[in-house]
Amino acid sequence: MTLQTHARPRDLDASLLRSWPLTIPSADADKEERGHVLILGGSRRMPGAVILAAVAALRAGAGKLTVATGNSVAQLVALAIPESRVLGLAENEAGGFTVEAVAALDPLADRINAILIGPGMEDEEATACLVHALLPRLHGTDTRVVLDANAMDAILHPPSGVNPPFRFDVPVLVTPHAGEMAHLTGIAKEEIAGGADRIALDAAQRWNAVVALKGARTVIATPQGERWQHEGGNVGLATSGSGDVLAGIIAGLAARGAELAQAAGWGVVLHAQAGDRLAARLGRLGYLARELADEIPALLEQAAGDTADAAPRPSGSFAGGLRVER
Repeated sequence: MTLQTHARPRDLDASLLRSWPLTIPSADADKEERGHVLILGGSRRMPGAVILAAVAALRAGAGKLTVATGNSVAQLVALAIPESRVLGLAENEAGGFTVEAVAALDPLADRINAILIGPGMEDEEATACLVHALLPRLHGTDTRVVLDANAMDAILHPPSGVNPPFRFDVPVLVTPHAGEMAHLTGIAKEEIAGGADRIALDAAQRWNAVVALKGARTVIATPQGERWQHEGGNVGLATSGSGDVLAGIIAGLAARGAELAQAAGWGVVLHAQAGDRLAARLGRLGYLARELADEIPALLEQAAGDTADAAPRPSGSFAGGLRVER
């Protein structure tokens, strides 16, 4: 769907989301048609992050999953996600991946539809080097790139001879929360919420990236000036691992064919709706991030029904609460 620029914000309500539907695989689709997603992340101290993201990508409908993680935790990850192919990568003393990881991942570059880099990764500079080494290999492919957590520090640590902040040749999606955005921009964290629209849009245009600035109010901005916001969900989503699940949902949707902005918008809605379902069943505080992904298939099924039905729906329907701004 091509969204036109408007002087005033427009609500991305159920009707508008129905005009921006996710790709639905054919009834006889195989796993390749549903999309191949690569999740790159994890470390000795944080193996759970890559597991959360990887499971969420499958729950979002991706058909094929590869996880690339450190040698020290590869067996653990493989046992935790028997549906995945797991690659073990060489690690440095700080827990980051060495440059040899590029060679191990190179054969996958032409076989994946989306890649998520960052959940659970350590060693900021090593991660940035790896991102910058991988991105040129993905140019010329249709692979959609999502950078989360430490992988976003590639913006602050460009290749030698390039002044920060780094500007991407081909747009990627970055998913900072307020603290991470403060780190990436030098803007005080306290100023981020009040200026989220301006800050997200400025970053999107300077970095040539789709920016999903997460928070109680999430703002999504593109380099072309498109902006969305989301104010749904509940306080229970503010829990360890929740961001890893959101990143995995987005990557799974991107692997299925969603463009980056579409994957981010739908991912935010699905994530918030999953939190609402758990809050209704378990209470707003105390549900776990790993429980969010289990709600996604039913929400996707509901969304498919909504997109097939053009009749107006009440505000509590699946797509309520997401607004698009220009």
